[in-house]
Amino acid sequence: MYLSRISLSPRADTQQVARQVCRDAYREHQFLWRLFEEDPDAGRDFLFRRDSTSSRPRFFLLSQRPPRQTYSPWIAESKSFDPRLHNGQRLVFNLRANAVVTRRDKEGRQIRHDVVMDLKHRIGFKDMPPAERPSLSALIQEAGTAWLQKRAEGNGFSISPEALRVEGYQQHRAFKKGGRQPIRYSTLDFTGLLTINDAEVFRETLLSGIGPAKAFGCGLLLIRRA
Repeated sequence: MYLSRISLSPRADTQQVARQVCRDAYREHQFLWRLFEEDPDAGRDFLFRRDSTSSRPRFFLLSQRPPRQTYSPWIAESKSFDPRLHNGQRLVFNLRANAVVTRRDKEGRQIRHDVVMDLKHRIGFKDMPPAERPSLSALIQEAGTAWLQKRAEGNGFSISPEALRVEGYQQHRAFKKGGRQPIRYSTLDFTGLLTINDAEVFRETLLSGIGPAKAFGCGLLLIRRA
């Protein structure tokens, strides 16, 4: 695996790049795909995330193939990523995920809902007196924690709920080329501590990501030593 940081050249026109690449996550995904040598038989074999802490467009990328080092006006800084993992190991992690649950509607169809809106519906948020409504931050923390705890075991790790921070709830729209209807999805940002329970499964999780909407910059699990 290769972990890369894709940064904009200091001489690049940021506004022009924003219009061409950073209009939405679908265009960002298409751009990142062009960083790899063309292979007609290759499917998407990378995860990515836009770095929202940077004032200029920047991406983190985990891939099976190294990206091209330069793709004007971008610079790719890559290194081999083969972490030593073992059961019981504790790691600090950061994750942006499309946290959703599937519910059946009145016609029996399975419909995805983001976990924050789903929790609002289940507790009857709209019908509560305003003074009794939980804050949005409390709903985000509760819904996000429950969602990640449910998925952690099958992905080879467990989390410490008391050390987990869930924030950054956003609803997004993206447009595929030629599409008239927007693709709608939401994201949550998770930061905390995890413990590896199954090192082999966890390694696969790093490469495959967590949750849906990976083509829109979700699912990449960034880790470092605790």
